[in-house]
Amino acid sequence: MSSKQNFNRFLLLWAGEFVSSIGGGLTSFGLGVYVFEQTGSATDMALVTLLAFLPTLLLSVPAGVLADRYDRRLLMMLGDGCSAVGILFILFCMLRGGASLTEICIGVTVSAVFSSLLEPSYRATVTDLLDAEEYSRASGMVSIAGSARYLISPILAGVLLTVSDIRLLLILDICTFFLTVICTGVVRKGLTEKTTEEKEPFFKALRMGWQAVTEKRGVFLLILLSSVMTCFMGAFQILAEPLILDFENSITLGIGETVCASGMLVSSLVLGVKGIKKGYLKILSVSLTIAGIAMIIFGLKENIYLICVAGFLFFAMLPFANNCLDFLIRTNIADELQGRAWGFIGFLSQIGYVVAYGLAGVLADGIGEQFQLGVGRGAAAVIMVSGVLLGIMALAIYPIKSVRELEKRIPKTGERSTS
Repeated sequence: MSSKQNFNRFLLLWAGEFVSSIGGGLTSFGLGVYVFEQTGSATDMALVTLLAFLPTLLLSVPAGVLADRYDRRLLMMLGDGCSAVGILFILFCMLRGGASLTEICIGVTVSAVFSSLLEPSYRATVTDLLDAEEYSRASGMVSIAGSARYLISPILAGVLLTVSDIRLLLILDICTFFLTVICTGVVRKGLTEKTTEEKEPFFKALRMGWQAVTEKRGVFLLILLSSVMTCFMGAFQILAEPLILDFENSITLGIGETVCASGMLVSSLVLGVKGIKKGYLKILSVSLTIAGIAMIIFGLKENIYLICVAGFLFFAMLPFANNCLDFLIRTNIADELQGRAWGFIGFLSQIGYVVAYGLAGVLADGIGEQFQLGVGRGAAAVIMVSGVLLGIMALAIYPIKSVRELEKRIPKTGERSTS
């Protein structure tokens, strides 16, 4: 099967995820505004985000094993289609007159449980479809799809909320699930699923996945370091909304989030066209350091223009960091272990988000109350401290020898990873 055909299939798969990302962003924005208006608490907003994320994290490892044992595209279709159940539950509660915080938490948890099937299968499918020299370009495009929930969804949701309410956002999100499933189904029809004569036992497969991410010290260390960094970055992502909503309305929030996220679009477009050819570790370190500085600027004062500039810079750095992390890890893991390996990688690298989502809101509310600053300035203080720590960690990555050695194992053009 030609490389061009496979890349076209990747584009179709990517298009489905792009639309799904917009739908998910509408729901995320709408629920965030709804909960904050009902409770005025950063902690409650963080709780909803945590429950929308935690099941996906906890189930990522077994989902990775399933991605190597069964049809990856079918798993993606099941995950996408069934995750609509949780959103339907929230919509039903809204149609009855309003959803309580408990009902929202139940809905996002159910949706996240099914969504856990997606990420390892999607990551492994990219490896199935593309050659090594296409990974960087594909990673940039995946970042564009991911940025849609921050770039397009907030301003669209802000406008829609002026003419309707959160129920419309939920309905639109549910509709996107169907389109995504159809795109994945078309890609699946054109591929021959790789099978093995005998599947290894489940727990043996788990052990092999763990070995794949730990046998090279540099890979494992990079994953652990990224977990610490996601903690600081997660604090920024969860507290940006209550910070702005404390002195502006939801329309301004939507416009502000879109302006900030446009930084991700710009850099993702650059990566999608040109990619990164060398110096992955240096680019990773520099981009995360700049992101930390942007976080400090973001929290300095209640000025929406300064916030937008800092947010733009922060989001512009994320695709570069994600691209480098993805490439360094992907090219150092064998193709046949990609699914289960990405399950472990997703679990380990994103533990930091759980810590951030669990503590950031509590810290912001606590600081605001203790010093009588309000929840917005409490959130700003947490974001600024997180920025300082992120910058320190980013600079600490570069000198580590075992991590630097990962660049020496990059496959030549036309080769797939067989590490």
